[in-house]
Amino acid sequence: MNDKLQLFEDQPIRTAWDNENEEWYFSIVDVVRVLTESRDPNAYWRKLKQRLKEEGNQTVTNCHALKMRAHDGKQRATDVATTEQLLRLIQSIPSPKAEPFKMWLAEVGRERIDETIDPELTIDRALETYARLGYSPEWINQRLQTIRARKELTDEWKAHGVQEGREYAILTDEVTKAWSGMTTRRYKDLKGLKKENLRDNMSTLELALNMLAEATTTELTRAQNPQGLTQNQAVAREGGGIAGNARKEIEARTGQPVITSRNAAKLNSVVTNLIEDMAERTEKDNE
Repeated sequence: MNDKLQLFEDQPIRTAWDNENEEWYFSIVDVVRVLTESRDPNAYWRKLKQRLKEEGNQTVTNCHALKMRAHDGKQRATDVATTEQLLRLIQSIPSPKAEPFKMWLAEVGRERIDETIDPELTIDRALETYARLGYSPEWINQRLQTIRARKELTDEWKAHGVQEGREYAILTDEVTKAWSGMTTRRYKDLKGLKKENLRDNMSTLELALNMLAEATTTELTRAQNPQGLTQNQAVAREGGGIAGNARKEIEARTGQPVITSRNAAKLNSVVTNLIEDMAERTEKDNE
């Protein structure tokens, strides 16, 4: 667990990052203090927790305590919540500051219903989001192709006796290690990522090789018909290895590593710089 202070409206909120589970934990008392401006947030949380327990609220039951640095500098146990649990608890706090969270939750819920009725909306929103974040059209097209390749692979895993969740993660790790030479967690650490999506922080070439690894694994799975986790692990290593050989060949020919520490912010800054350079040149030409 890595402790860290986050600021909300200049108010500190203690957090802890669980590297293994890739999950943020937030101090509930700190959130209560910010949202309610209570002079005794501990007492407020005790009463709220008791009321929610009496109502049979499972969110409170699932919350647990972690040791975090208190105001006196000592590590003391405090109730914490994951992002999902925290958003549910906020709905039970009558505070004007909580309203933006509630409105956001309602909007997300509405969009999810719309997308269930019309799945094409999911793709449209993804395109809009990536464009707004500054990704190039070429990168966006490549990213959408990787989503399709990933879906085809997970469909094959499911059809070949692999369980969603933990087993998918194990196989994904096998594919990633085989083509990139590192685990998914190490790959994310290289790019300075925590909860962020690794593919959203890959270059176009990284995406292409990752897609090659997954698409190859899909075809090998269909051809070899493995059953269960162990057999699919061998196929995942084989499929990823083919893309790994391609990566090594590219690196040998170019003399440059395919995988770098550049994340989305750094990749998008390149696009931004190009746009700014073009604008400056246009301005000078007009002068």
